[in-house]
Amino acid sequence: QVQLVESGGGLVQAGGSLRLSCAASGRTFSNYAMGWFRQAPGKEREIVAAISWSGGSTYYVDSVKGRFTISRDNAKNTVYLQMNSLKPEDTAVYYCAASSTLARVTRVRECDYWGQGTQVTVSS
Repeated sequence: QVQLVESGGGLVQAGGSLRLSCAASGRTFSNYAMGWFRQAPGKEREIVAAISWSGGSTYYVDSVKGRFTISRDNAKNTVYLQMNSLKPEDTAVYYCAASSTLARVTRVRECDYWGQGTQVTVSS
């Protein structure tokens, strides 16, 4: 089992920044690829960014490229999502997830573990 706990969400004005953290406990964190998803009201959960177990490979959905950066610190069992130039359309609950490979962690149904989510609200 892997337990994931997100933090760092909040209310920010458009153009502002937030840094989300996801702390992992349980099985060896460095064995897992990690992803950040988001879900806005009335919409399906979507992948935002993902990172391989080593941190050497990353994936971003087109809408956040150049604005968001995913990173991980395996010594601290933590994955981060730095979000810059935030837009109102980034408003959602953000979840971190873990899976065995980078490809799998980009797909909702192939993630093995989920955090409880953290709310991000961007005002215009």
